[in-house]
Amino acid sequence: MRYRILLYCISLIFSLNIPCLAQTPEELEYRLDLNSPTVSIPRIYKPSIDLSGRGMHRDVTKPQTLAAKAALDNWQADLGFGNFYRIQYNLWEIQQLANDKPTQGKLLESSYEEIIKKISDSGGTVILDLFGTPDGMGRVLDKNSPPHNLKAYKELVKSTIRKLSCEKKYNVWYEVWNAPDEEDFFLGQRSEYLGLYRIVGEAVKELRQEAKMHIPLGGPSVSSWFRNIEPNNMLSPERSLIYELIKYCYSYRLPLDFISWHAYSSDPQEEKQDTIYNKPPAKLIREWLSYFRFDKNIPLVIDEWNFDGPANILSERGKNAYIAASYIPARLKHMYEAKIDYQTYFCLEDFGGNKAGANRNLGVFSFDILRPDSKSYAKAGYNVFRMLGLLGQELFTTGISDEFVGVIATKSQEYYAILIYNYIDPQAAMNYLSRNIVYLNSAERKAVLNIIKSDRMEKIISGTLDIAPLRLSAKSKGMFSRAVDLNSLVKRFSKEKRKIKVSLKGPKDIYLLTRYTVDSNCSRDCEFKPAPEKEVDFSQGYNESIELSPYSVQLLVFKKKPHVIETPLLTSSVGSKPETVQPEVKLEAKPEKKPEIKPEAKTESKVEAKPEIKPEAKTESKVEAKPEIKPEAKTESKVEAKPEIKPEAKAILKEDKGAESK
Repeated sequence: MRYRILLYCISLIFSLNIPCLAQTPEELEYRLDLNSPTVSIPRIYKPSIDLSGRGMHRDVTKPQTLAAKAALDNWQADLGFGNFYRIQYNLWEIQQLANDKPTQGKLLESSYEEIIKKISDSGGTVILDLFGTPDGMGRVLDKNSPPHNLKAYKELVKSTIRKLSCEKKYNVWYEVWNAPDEEDFFLGQRSEYLGLYRIVGEAVKELRQEAKMHIPLGGPSVSSWFRNIEPNNMLSPERSLIYELIKYCYSYRLPLDFISWHAYSSDPQEEKQDTIYNKPPAKLIREWLSYFRFDKNIPLVIDEWNFDGPANILSERGKNAYIAASYIPARLKHMYEAKIDYQTYFCLEDFGGNKAGANRNLGVFSFDILRPDSKSYAKAGYNVFRMLGLLGQELFTTGISDEFVGVIATKSQEYYAILIYNYIDPQAAMNYLSRNIVYLNSAERKAVLNIIKSDRMEKIISGTLDIAPLRLSAKSKGMFSRAVDLNSLVKRFSKEKRKIKVSLKGPKDIYLLTRYTVDSNCSRDCEFKPAPEKEVDFSQGYNESIELSPYSVQLLVFKKKPHVIETPLLTSSVGSKPETVQPEVKLEAKPEKKPEIKPEAKTESKVEAKPEIKPEAKTESKVEAKPEIKPEAKTESKVEAKPEIKPEAKAILKEDKGAESK
């Protein structure tokens, strides 16, 4: 059996260019020279999030899709609002209060605009998702239908953008609709969505001309990058709504400043999967932009993503939240390597207790679902975002080659921060097949899909059904063999700890090591508290073997130890033991030469001729006289008993069904 697998691997290496699983070492090793070159840390590593959550407020002046104030305040206090934050701006909800202007004003100004202002004032960017058809404007009596009164809809959107961007000067990117490929969010056809984008695009063009300023506009915020309103899968990306939108904006000369989509998966390498054109999604989308004469470097934004599985409510996102927490840095690292520009995690707080009865546990904060007004509490994922907030400004490009363990190493002027994660994809075997099925020809692909849809798939992955007798090509058998190996590793490493030897060299100073950990010991209400500090002498190098629990994250922070300046003690004229000098020291003043005392200056025992005497610092000729010294002045003869210490320097082929978690 092993011999056959080896042959299949060799076949794949030469025909598919897919690496096979090497012998898994008992101990991984990560070596880093801290003097090696770095790059500015990409903003995709910065804590960014969709501010949605809870979904039920008795107070109509609060948005139904915005997290509770306590969760917002906690994020602001711990992480700030300096990055990307997505807000779902429900036009239907706002227009429900059209006949009650005071109440509508509170909803707009005290809720929506208040958080938008906080983010903008903090140097952050708001992605404002415009969705929901105002009452009376829809083709049917539903808030998700496309508007039939396009003129009224345009004026409503235009007045909103004028106020937020042109008058208030907030830093806002506008996104047209949310998941238009999903019936739960848009009850229209592709042409109707494109027409909707055109109305908003024309409004933005007019405001740009009117205010002489740039107003970013983008979309389509589909549930997966290859999705369209009509059925489609990843084998035909040219039928995606992203492609259609790029082409449409070119034809009608509409603004298109960023491309956005959602990406729910348990696969951290989702963005790295090749398309049928042997190119990953980001590269293919940039080629489409270039072909239609747009700037190919406009931002690609994954504005909704989370750990996802076969069910809407996952224990891995609730009572076992440490599993989803370990997924966060793994996914971000692969997003960066796939050249995605920005991301907003979904979402800040869980949903529950709402009128629709949709309880979803995707947030980094949660609450008692049975008590909608109960206090928020943090889940394990929130502490991982706090770890990301401690990363430095510079990123080391060295990494580690392993299916599950990864390292993100950074530095700043004050410290080094190294984040290590151990995320084991529970669907690794099936996700591997999904990523690589595009390498097969149509006949091979059909045979593989037939097996996947049958009851043989589970038997093959578990190793209870031999693939040798199956009528498959060498490529296909090689893929299944690797999937079997991956499944075995998942079972093993989901229960075993991994050892990694971290070896650092470079600086010669003494550092204090602070360690933060997120693991199975805590999933909710976890205190973000480091282990006791440990002294590290980098002149001897740093070498430590670290044990990583399954689904865990560790952050190592090395801060330079502050130097201690030892002040010599004066010795007594009688004995040889040092004598502590009392704070009041009598100085003998010489009438001929009076000392000059200036702020920040130290007076020596020798005094220069003709010093300037300030009125406050005059000393008299009497021996017992004590000079008045300003607080900033220091004298060497005035000695403290204690040394002065300086402060520290600061899953398979994607079908038409979208992610169930939405």
